[in-house]
Amino acid sequence: MKHHHTDLCAQLESQLPDYLDGEARAEICRAIEAHLADCENCRIVVDTLKKTIALYRSAPCDEVPRDVHARLVRVLNLDDLLSPR
Repeated sequence: MKHHHTDLCAQLESQLPDYLDGEARAEICRAIEAHLADCENCRIVVDTLKKTIALYRSAPCDEVPRDVHARLVRVLNLDDLLSPR
């Protein structure tokens, strides 16, 4: 049986950031976990997000070279935002 994205899926998706960060209220966690038990599509979304977060957290954090930073600031027109006042 194919599952279609429901209003419940959409409501729970809006709570996923807090759920994945461990900051969601207990009743929200229970609702998400109950939904995940019955909704393969949402379970895939949550599993993929968890893997993405884990990869991001394990990636090395190198500093952006000064010349690249300067070019990005210029291209994105961020000079005014980043200049000291």
